[in-house]
Amino acid sequence: MFRSSQEMPREVAEGRRGGKGPVESVIIFRDGELKAPVRLFNRVTILPGSSIGYHVHEKEEEVYYILRGQGVVNDNGVQRPVGPGDALLTGDGAGHAIENTGTEPLEMVAVIIRYC
Repeated sequence: MFRSSQEMPREVAEGRRGGKGPVESVIIFRDGELKAPVRLFNRVTILPGSSIGYHVHEKEEEVYYILRGQGVVNDNGVQRPVGPGDALLTGDGAGHAIENTGTEPLEMVAVIIRYC
């Protein structure tokens, strides 16, 4: 299935998961469009000073793959700087958060996969 970038819906949410500021999500594929148990497959943009708040993943895991920008992730209680090419895997009851600490938008791909 091909989907052009113009066909991908965009959502902007303020204070996502208790975070700060606006976060834009481009929905690449929706839940149910893939045969694999993928709940979310989005390109996410976090503006400078904005964040996605700390949250836990039960019975699923989430991958963040950083494309552009700089930030800090809370990796289940451990703070780590992130930049282009870095990846974070969170699941099995662990939690995470991410904040843009840079001066340009932080862009990443976020994928949530359910456990079978």
